[in-house]
Amino acid sequence: MGKLYIVPTPIGNLKDITLRALDVLKEVDLILAEDTRTSGKLLKHFEISTHMQSHHMHNEHKTIENLINKLKAGTTVALISDAGTPAISDPGFLLTRACIEHGIEVDCLPGATAFVPALVNSGLSNDKFVFEGFLPVKKGRQTRLQFLAEETRTIIFYESPHKLVKTLAHFCEYFGEDRQVSVSRELTKLYEETIRGTAKEVLDYYTNKPPKGEIVICVGGKNK
Repeated sequence: MGKLYIVPTPIGNLKDITLRALDVLKEVDLILAEDTRTSGKLLKHFEISTHMQSHHMHNEHKTIENLINKLKAGTTVALISDAGTPAISDPGFLLTRACIEHGIEVDCLPGATAFVPALVNSGLSNDKFVFEGFLPVKKGRQTRLQFLAEETRTIIFYESPHKLVKTLAHFCEYFGEDRQVSVSRELTKLYEETIRGTAKEVLDYYTNKPPKGEIVICVGGKNK
């Protein structure tokens, strides 16, 4: 029986990869990559020549049966995403669940993920929090925001740069303009930035300065 390793990769700074992650990526028989072009640059940088196979949200349903058969036959597999920990708003859950159902060992390595540093440096309460990932684009968005408006824990979202202003405007509408918000952008990279303030203040900032890069939003919970 083979084994599935879930391997976090850097969210920006390549020095954030762990020594154990490098060992695993060198030793496994196969690496499943969300985008082989993106991951190819990472593997080349660390001189890793392990064979890669594409595994992303558009093909994961079709490839799982074949991967399970390979794992049962003794193949060791590492799953990586473009950045961060697989299965956190990225492919990985379906394969992990299938391995567990078939009695295949799964080992998730600790490592980089964007929402933890964003939460810690937000200055918002982090003893209790809820991770929402990406909000629905259209259907269900309003219902979700109305539900979250009553959440008393800090709420963490992922967002794309071209949707950030719209999302902040929705926060003003559903959570109130005075709700505390922290936006972390390009974490661990050269132009890393965290902007904190009320939802209205942060909205005004990014309305006047269109953002670029990967974004994590932390929103303070509703006061009890």
